[in-house]
Amino acid sequence: MVKLYTKKLGLLSYQSKYKMIRKLFVVFLFCAFLNPANAKEDHVLELNKLFTQLKSIEDPADAREVEDRIWKLWTTHPSEKTLTDLLAKGSGYMMQNQLTSAHNVFSKVIELDPNWAEGWNKRATVLYMMGNFELSQNDIDMVLSLEKRHFGALSGQGLVQTALQNYQKAIDSYIEAHKIYPSSQSTLRMIEQLNILIQKESI
Repeated sequence: MVKLYTKKLGLLSYQSKYKMIRKLFVVFLFCAFLNPANAKEDHVLELNKLFTQLKSIEDPADAREVEDRIWKLWTTHPSEKTLTDLLAKGSGYMMQNQLTSAHNVFSKVIELDPNWAEGWNKRATVLYMMGNFELSQNDIDMVLSLEKRHFGALSGQGLVQTALQNYQKAIDSYIEAHKIYPSSQSTLRMIEQLNILIQKESI
């Protein structure tokens, strides 16, 4: 009777350990799934796929859908929801023309993660709106060092260089943006307008 009870107790102990191991394994898999490194890798892979599509799509409407998905990924931090929310807060300030508040929020985003290109891009936009063109260009340089395919930053650089009257640099920037986003008509229009401006100034 004692031996039988001991065997049962041993069996229960084994089952308990087995259940515990299973729980730990599930937790491990869950943590691995949420691992920031994995999330960042998935983020990059999805962007690569979308940029490949963007380069081959000829229909502007279809291209805009891909563009929207790229912006969604750009403005979503790969692993920190708090930073995504903070960026959205700054964008809200910018939309309300509260530029100083927006600048402060985006500066905080950059401080928390200087490797997230969109923090720099949003602050570059605010600095342009504030008329701080040189500082805006500095932030654009940071964006492009982190994400060379950032057609938004390249177009922004075109605006900054136009404001600084560096028209050929502006044209070069729009050309680079168009290589990444061939179906974009706005870059072609800006290049055309800048060429006209250069011709007028040369007369």
